[in-house]
Amino acid sequence: MHSNRILQVESITKDYGTGDHKTTALKGISFDVLEGEFLGIMGASGSGKTTLLNCIATMTKPTSGNIMLNHQNISSFKGGALADYRGKEIGYLFQEFELLDNLTARENIILPLSLHGMTGKQGEQKLRELANHFDIVSVLNKFPSQMSGGQKQRVAAARALIGDPSIVLADEPTGALDSKNARILMDKLSAIHKEQHKTIIMVTHDANVASFCSRILFIQDGCLFHELRRNIRTETTDNFYERIVTVVAQLGGGSANVL
Repeated sequence: MHSNRILQVESITKDYGTGDHKTTALKGISFDVLEGEFLGIMGASGSGKTTLLNCIATMTKPTSGNIMLNHQNISSFKGGALADYRGKEIGYLFQEFELLDNLTARENIILPLSLHGMTGKQGEQKLRELANHFDIVSVLNKFPSQMSGGQKQRVAAARALIGDPSIVLADEPTGALDSKNARILMDKLSAIHKEQHKTIIMVTHDANVASFCSRILFIQDGCLFHELRRNIRTETTDNFYERIVTVVAQLGGGSANVL
């Protein structure tokens, strides 16, 4: 496991609206992410976890604070630098897949490469590796309407990884999947994390899904509430799951509230 810090989130705040209508989604959150870490972010609905992920993805600009990726202040990126960052440094996995209906699985996966002029032999080889890993070779020439939900999300995962990003951001990646397909996706993502030391930050409300992570940050009302680290050598996912459920209950009203 590498121990260098790949991401530093420094006192991030995010306000929406002004005056009497102002709401603060994030209230000065700070944390570091190490290279090769699988970080989970949990919290009740409206706690600020997706806002936080969107700030890291540069989809949302923080009101104050800095986000450093590989020692570059991404909060200040504009124009071409911003487009490059989004295209090359970040892979994003959405809850609802966000595949383009008029493109085949293959075309959807290599789209990020096409947009940045990076196709060719290298791209083809990476595509083959990912298609094999995610077990989607059989759907490469199919359109999203011809695939199951599980297949769509695995295609979306391959798309998020095709450009070999520094960091993969996943927003409720199992939210639209049944438990069997959620398990398959998490096994595949977990293997990529272990084999390639890929850094993944995942927002989830599901303690089962979170148990695949190496560390979890719990957010409550825009603040960091608690942190759990899994002892990778000695702790099973089942044991980690039990610890997660305990914290979730303390967050307020049991696991039903963590959405």
